[in-house]
Amino acid sequence: MHVQQHDVGVSQVAAAIAEPARTKMLCSLMDGHARTSTELAAIADVSASTASAHLAKLKELALVRLHIQGRHRYYSLADPRVARALEALMVIGQSAPPTFSSRTPDRLQFARTCYDHMAGTLAVLMHDRMLEAGWLLLTADQGYQLSARGEEAFEGLGIEVAELASLRRRFACPCLDWSMRRPHLGGALGAALLKVAMARRWVTQDMDSRALALTAVGRKEISRRFAVELPLEPTAPSQAKRSSANAPNAV
Repeated sequence: MHVQQHDVGVSQVAAAIAEPARTKMLCSLMDGHARTSTELAAIADVSASTASAHLAKLKELALVRLHIQGRHRYYSLADPRVARALEALMVIGQSAPPTFSSRTPDRLQFARTCYDHMAGTLAVLMHDRMLEAGWLLLTADQGYQLSARGEEAFEGLGIEVAELASLRRRFACPCLDWSMRRPHLGGALGAALLKVAMARRWVTQDMDSRALALTAVGRKEISRRFAVELPLEPTAPSQAKRSSANAPNAV
């Protein structure tokens, strides 16, 4: 009996997912975050070399994608369809994906600079909202272009979109956030947005850190302009100490 090529492909993918360590790795990536091979090795309870071999196989079958960010290498699911397939299998198997928590310091995780643009929870929420609102449109080279609504919104912030597009650097692109493990906005557009946020005092930067503090004005303006609900910002250590020192003694 002749076996068609796509039948072989299906069996190979099924076999790859069926391996317990690979299943754990894939399920841990279903939250949309990217993880290092070291983290995935710990999740799957295998050695680093075994994890690398598993990830190479998963990458070969286009189940995971490799992201290189400076010296760091992260893995994420290659396509939303992979997550949907895993979800269907978990419904059949009546299981749930494992959880994962970041150890990034709270203030740096909330908002910080990433090269010349904004990163952290705040930046990821803004990025997600810009996608949902249709401001950002994914291009063939995995970058972004602005829709008419997006161009109007950025022009409304005083950002010269046409001028940014003429620069030699990439106009706009998803940049993987190392604490959230999800994309924030990078490229010339991301840099321009941070410049505006700093100039308008929406955020202020610590003198000796990459941490950004969201101001009251910034919370109001970002919430209004981007229609995003912002979580409470973690308190800076120095502020916490001052609050503690000024607090009345307990009785």
